Amino acid sequence: MPALHVCPLSRLAETVAAVRPSHLLTVINAATPVPRPEGIGPENHLVIGVSDILEAMDGHILPGEEHARQIIGFVRRWNRERPMVVHCYAGISRSTAAAYIGLCALRPDLDEFLLAERLRRAAPSATPNARLVAAADRLLGRRGRMSEAIAAIGRGVDAFEGTPFALPLDS
Repeated sequence: MPALHVCPLSRLAETVAAVRPSHLLTVINAATPVPRPEGIGPENHLVIGVSDILEAMDGHILPGEEHARQIIGFVRRWNRERPMVVHCYAGISRSTAAAYIGLCALRPDLDEFLLAERLRRAAPSATPNARLVAAADRLLGRRGRMSEAIAAIGRGVDAFEGTPFALPLDS
């Protein structure tokens, strides 16, 4: 069953070993080095250097449309024969936004609120980056529904880092 697996950087190696993904999506600060795990080719590893912020700040990269476009393109090229792992530093904001964007891109037939609820059930600490979600919402033509759905699930429970979880594509 194809799924998006989400984890923090600290649990990347164990998550990759456990699920044996074909693709890896890294959404992390540009200056944070992330070695590509063994078994994932460079063509199957997308690194998006972006800060987890909602407004411009000196020295930081603000998430925007180009980042959302890269996420959408990458998940759409994934053949779904093996899982994809999505991670950021803490596994709470950028990676959960990217996973939600991926679900919405791959499952245009499903309601945004249903997908957001799936995210919340799988990850109580998920607090997807609203700016990244809003950019994808525009690109996918979801007319604000993705942003509304993420606002509806609210901020996740406080956590230093998220617990790894999976979002199946076909349920």
